[in-house]
This record gives sequence, C-alpha cells and structure tokens, in this order.
Amino acid sequence: MAKQQQQTISPVKNFIAGGLGGVCLVSVGHPLDTVKVRLQTQPKPLPGGSPLYAGTFDCFRKTLAREGMRGLYKGMAAPVVGVTPMFAVCFFGFGLGKKLQQKSPEDALTYPQLFAAGMLSGGRGGQPKYAGPMDCVKQLYRQNGIRGLYKGTALTLMRDVPASGMYFMTYERLKNALTPEGKSPSELSVPSVLFAGGMAGICNWAVATPPDVLKSRFQTAPEGRYPNGFRDVLRELIREEGVRSLYKGFSAVMLRAFPANAACFLGFELGMKFLNWIAPNL
Repeated sequence: MAKQQQQTISPVKNFIAGGLGGVCLVSVGHPLDTVKVRLQTQPKPLPGGSPLYAGTFDCFRKTLAREGMRGLYKGMAAPVVGVTPMFAVCFFGFGLGKKLQQKSPEDALTYPQLFAAGMLSGGRGGQPKYAGPMDCVKQLYRQNGIRGLYKGTALTLMRDVPASGMYFMTYERLKNALTPEGKSPSELSVPSVLFAGGMAGICNWAVATPPDVLKSRFQTAPEGRYPNGFRDVLRELIREEGVRSLYKGFSAVMLRAFPANAACFLGFELGMKFLNWIAPNL
C-alpha cells in the first residue's frame, strides 16, 4: 500500500509542473541526443582509416573541444517546444488518473491504482521527429495518404500505455520506500528524488523498448510488407535476428534515460512545491 497522500491531488498543478519537468528533461537529455545523432550520421571511414568518433565519450569530448557547450545544445528549441506540452499533458493525465480513483482526498492509492493512473497518461515518447503537429500530419499524409496517419497507432499504444504505468508506479513506489518514517513523500531530499526519477526512466524504457523497436520497423517498412501488422514484424525480427533484436539501441537509451528522467521529476517536484506555496487551494 502506498503511503498516505499529504497533498490534495491537483491535475492543473500536475499539468504546469509536468511542463517544467519536460523542460528539465530536454535540458539534460539533449546533449546525449546530439551525441547519439552524430554517432549515427558520421561519415563512413575510408579503407584503412578510422571513424570520426570512436564512441560516445569520444564524440562528447570532441564536440565539446571544437564547439563548446553550445555545440551540445544545437537544435534544442524544437524539442523543448514539442516535449514541454507533451509532458504537461502526461503529468496531467497521471494526476487526473489518481484523482478519479480516490473516493475522498485523503485516500492513499495502492500500487496497482498508481499503475492504472500512469497508464492513463500514456502518450509520452522520445524526441519528436516533426516540427509540430501540422508538420507531422503533412509528412505522414504525403508519405502514405490517410492510412499513414494511423500507421503504428496500436504499437504506439502498446508501448506508451504500459510503459507510462510502469514509469509513474516505479517513481511513486521508490519515493515511498525512500521516505523516512513519519515524513511525507513531498519532503523527500533532492538526491532521493533524482534516484527515484532516474530509475523510473529506466523501468519505463525497459517496458517500452521492444514495442518501440517493432513500431519503428513497422512504420518504416514498405506498404504491404507486414499484412498482419506487428505480429509479422515480431516473427521476422525473432527469426532473423533473435530475441535480443527487440532491445536494439537499449544501451544508448539507458545512458540518457536515468539523468534525463531524474531531472524531469526533480523539475516536477520543484514546480509542485512552488505551486503549492503560491496557490495552496488550486
């Protein structure tokens, strides 16, 4: 059973503080995304030559040496614009999911209830690949017509709904476990918030990575290649590349997941403290 909630749940405050958490997530995670993209797009070395970057830390070091901190934060404006409202809605959904399950404001939620509330927030993803909603619609329609707007929808839900449930349940569970006896989880220390948030990010992506790999393969495949949807993608991947293929890129995702989500939840908690201070009855 989760510890007693000390503060009335406010979906509106969750929305505002969640947006701040999204900004913090991008601020910490963007340098790692920059490094990842540069590693993925570096030119193929000439015969007998060495690659431009030997690995993640080499890319980070060279970018910092040549371009300074600004080089690591290139192109950050678009992710901030895309991620901030996405996380605001996500945390709003979680707050609403908790509130709907309470019979009275004093009710403490069980962990299955927290998981269910997190599932309601499902829809959070990685960095946006489109400049905005209209750009997304235009690109998908141009590529695949009206069907393209819905391609991979089921896989996206399969990824985001249970992963979001795991995300928030893990965070709340660790918060409760790290809270000293007689104290409120809202009084948790900064290191404890960072640890709980980082582990929530890792658990989120542990659940989300396999359907994310399936979704990416399905959405980028030629039309008609997988007539039975994700089942065909799953069978092909396991037959040709084994079960481990479902966790492609897992190391890179984990490298970013802990610090980015630790910063996200810290931003959220600080935002909630500020909002509770200036508008305790909201």
